[in-house]
Amino acid sequence: MFDNLSDKLDKAFHILKGHGKITEVNVAETLKEVRRALLDADVNFKIAKDFTTKVKEKAIGQNVLTTLQPGQLLVKIVKDELTELMGGDVAGINLSGNPTVILMSGLQGSGKTTFSGKLANYLQTKKNKKPLLVACDIYRPAAIQQLYVVGDSIAVEVYSEPENKNPVEIAQNAIKHAKANGFNVVIVDTAGRLAVDEAMMTEISNVHKAIQPHETLFVVDSMTGQDAVNTAKAFNDRLNFDGVILTKLDGDTRGGAAISIKSVVNKPIKFVGTGEKMDAIDVFYPSRMAERILGMGDVVSLVERAQEQFDEEEARKIQKKIAKNEFGFDDFLSQIQQVKKMGNMKDLVGMIPGATKAMKDVEIEDDAFKSIEAIIHSMTPKERSKPVIIDVKRKARIAKGSGTKIEQVNQLMKQFEQMSKMMKIMQGPGGKNMMKMMGNMKGMPGGAPGMR
Repeated sequence: MFDNLSDKLDKAFHILKGHGKITEVNVAETLKEVRRALLDADVNFKIAKDFTTKVKEKAIGQNVLTTLQPGQLLVKIVKDELTELMGGDVAGINLSGNPTVILMSGLQGSGKTTFSGKLANYLQTKKNKKPLLVACDIYRPAAIQQLYVVGDSIAVEVYSEPENKNPVEIAQNAIKHAKANGFNVVIVDTAGRLAVDEAMMTEISNVHKAIQPHETLFVVDSMTGQDAVNTAKAFNDRLNFDGVILTKLDGDTRGGAAISIKSVVNKPIKFVGTGEKMDAIDVFYPSRMAERILGMGDVVSLVERAQEQFDEEEARKIQKKIAKNEFGFDDFLSQIQQVKKMGNMKDLVGMIPGATKAMKDVEIEDDAFKSIEAIIHSMTPKERSKPVIIDVKRKARIAKGSGTKIEQVNQLMKQFEQMSKMMKIMQGPGGKNMMKMMGNMKGMPGGAPGMR
């Protein structure tokens, strides 16, 4: 995510590190490179210029040149300004209605239908809501069917009237259906076009006027960069929407849309899509995104994701097994499944401070655990529960059965042994003291909320 921009900003700050003395000249040189990095990321020229001007003013105002760590202070100023540029505070979603009506708008191909499903899933699993998906795309072939497939995958009901070609009537009837059947959120998926045109704008304006939604969200493909910003402006001029959804952010190496959309339309980014799965949806936190862009990681989001997948009962069982020296490959496999539920590996690595830079030339595959799982599945139940019995002959059989090399099996065995030792240490007094210390970090500046 935003790899190119992160690399270029890192190189820009290297200018300061290369000088024994920090001067106004090399600060200006650094900011010139920062502006160039933003322009390469497809950020509007005026926004990039205003951004570096503000950073320079603040840097001079805070006497960056006379501090002990001028480079770090300048990075902090850039981070604060990036946060402000992307919206400052996190923007919530308005769920005050009964039912709450949410209108989804955007161009065809932006991921609107898929994101309608992701939002329904998020509201159902995280906000304890009962959502209804409404198919108001009456033009695109198989659009209604696509919404039904999405709805089925998350166990959310879909309302449609396949023979009706009036989206206003469909939306109004869907709201009546929601009120009569106990749905407290109605998500209306509207038709998109390949480009902004008058007929499309009139149609969605009519739907908007008729149903008076509590939230109107504009869905846009972040990878389209400055085009995304221009389309958002066209929609906002007609709809005056409440917030932006950026999809396909996991594939966006530049980041121009995320950085500049707020300052152009003055509407917050509320959610981002970071993958194809129905749970690949994140609330947009400007400060966390600014930290990730600058290679600082996002530990808070990482901890939150881990806690969402944390199974206390399973953890207790594993704790007992470690204490009795019975931790085996079946337990290791269940730990892998929990990690996989947290999201794709590239995204998770990006949340670890410094990891993106350290693993710059390493290709991180989404199916990073595939060969490990294949090796474990090629073991017999006895081998999985008692890894100590796996000798050279068994390793050769496991490698053949999993389609891997014996070196890979050896490597996994070694890693497993090291991990088992580490877990054993963590069970002892030293590990418990460390966990206690981490627990005391809760609420402290820089400490992850909810850490336990």
